[in-house]
Amino acid sequence: MVLRTFGWSFGVTAAGLAFAAYFWGWTGFAVVAILSVLEISLSFDNAVVNAGVLKRMNAFWQKIFLTIGIMIAVFGMRLVFPVAIVAVTAQLGPIEAVQLAMREPQVYEQIVTDAHPAIAAFGGMFLLMIFLNFIFDEREHHWVPWLERPLSRLGRIDGLSVCLALIILLTTATTLATVAHQYGGHADKSSTVMLAGIAGLITYLVVGGLSGHFESKLEEDEEREHEAAEAAKRSGTQPTAVGVAGKAAFFLFLYLEVLDASFSFDGVIGAFAITNHIFWMALGLGIGAMYVRSITVYLVRQGTLDEYVYLEHGAHYAIGALASILLITIRWEIHEVITGFIGVALIGLSFYSSLRYNRLRAAADDGDGGDGGNSTKQSKVTSGV
Repeated sequence: MVLRTFGWSFGVTAAGLAFAAYFWGWTGFAVVAILSVLEISLSFDNAVVNAGVLKRMNAFWQKIFLTIGIMIAVFGMRLVFPVAIVAVTAQLGPIEAVQLAMREPQVYEQIVTDAHPAIAAFGGMFLLMIFLNFIFDEREHHWVPWLERPLSRLGRIDGLSVCLALIILLTTATTLATVAHQYGGHADKSSTVMLAGIAGLITYLVVGGLSGHFESKLEEDEEREHEAAEAAKRSGTQPTAVGVAGKAAFFLFLYLEVLDASFSFDGVIGAFAITNHIFWMALGLGIGAMYVRSITVYLVRQGTLDEYVYLEHGAHYAIGALASILLITIRWEIHEVITGFIGVALIGLSFYSSLRYNRLRAAADDGDGGDGGNSTKQSKVTSGV
């Protein structure tokens, strides 16, 4: 199972590191390896959230995500995206931007750093909307009950998440963005941050809204497929795999790609703290992206999100933390190790809480006490941290 899921990642890792060592020696090998670890640590929460969406697709669209999607993730976000930033910001052609990255890496790094406020605002608002819609949604399990239960009740107010996101964007643009960090100093990026943040919000609403719309259109078809699958099980035949297909799956695919892009912003920008060599960055971050895809597939195939009920909570809290960090880095630099540690810590804590929940549930199921004892155990089981 592990080799089947991670085989391509292992192969790409070996080829990428060998390529780096052959052309750039042990220095290139070491930098590419470090960047790979950086990308995996920063994007583990991405894999968990991806798995939550991917498991709703059928086998065909899962394969599309793992083939075309990985091409977009590796070549689009890790190679083309940094070049596109330079091309747009410096008003250069793509070829000139690549030449600039190769011949004058310091200037290339400066241009990307100066574009960071706009990138952080766009990605931060997109990720913030994901977190707010999750935390305001009513769900069966609550990881932090004292916080999530009242917020889920507030979530019944229409447009609350959008309103709160706009308030946060306005506050960011009028405070942090007035003295935004840039290469060699600070500058007023208020209007840039405001426009980029609104663009990120609109992107989320359009892509997420379309995918949700087409999903609702297919609910009746899915229900019929589920009934057919149950009937097949009762008759002893192999049930047909059920998953979202057609337009719904297409827009879910778009949603996943935009989500991956938003997660990639901090990795691409953070890579400049290690190197400004464009090809080292592409190799290292690309290898990391392969593992993120493999982890996503592993979580889906193993049914990990169903077994560990708080894992998705931890990933969304990590998304909220990443969104906050992106907005804060408009003014202040935050080391990538801190960002990665927060994400891994939150997911690790949610994993531990899930194990604890499973143990308590098993103990409650095996218990032979009266109704009072069972109700007490059940109340413990439904609590997270």
